Amino acid sequence: MYLSWIALVKTIQAALAYFAMVLGAGFTLGMIRVPFLVPRIGRRWAELAEMPIMTMVIYVAAGVILRQFPEVGSPGRSLFAGVLALGLMIVAELALATVVQGLPPAEFIASRDKVSGSVYLVLLLVFAGMPRFRASAP
Repeated sequence: MYLSWIALVKTIQAALAYFAMVLGAGFTLGMIRVPFLVPRIGRRWAELAEMPIMTMVIYVAAGVILRQFPEVGSPGRSLFAGVLALGLMIVAELALATVVQGLPPAEFIASRDKVSGSVYLVLLLVFAGMPRFRASAP
């Protein structure tokens, strides 16, 4: 029982670290994207240009948490860490949209570009599954 409690705590810590790394990178890239890229190439293309970078950040961050938290290496725990991090990411995105942009969550979601918003949804699923994918990779 005690060992499973420790593994649960470590899995939650891993999810928090994974979430923080990816959110921090996204926030940093957003500070470049919004003032410099959006005026030049438009919102859709600026967001799409950021996606490959964020995919690499997600890949690297998943590897980092698997090395830093070996307890998360099992299929179930790695998936749990990714899904928990996804939940945190969604809450953070909606909270930031409300605070920074002054938009209610439903309006923020409706305001997303159809193309880059769809790619972003896929990237969120990749974010949730990446720890599990990296844990099973040889």
